[in-house]
Amino acid sequence: MTAPDQMTKATATTAAPLAQASQRSEAESVSTSAPWSSATVLRGQKSVSIEHQGAVYRLQVTKLGKLILTK
Repeated sequence: MTAPDQMTKATATTAAPLAQASQRSEAESVSTSAPWSSATVLRGQKSVSIEHQGAVYRLQVTKLGKLILTK
């Protein structure tokens, strides 16, 4: 194997783990972000509409203070 071939192989073997680590750190940063307060999301209302991937969902607070998400 020539020096350029060795370098290409070395780059290919280190690039994949780096890309995977980058994907993991992006996913971890999303999942480890601080939770939103329901009061912040609802802004004093009993329900709010949320658009997600073209569908509209309704997030509402029940009489017992629990949350329900419906489509």
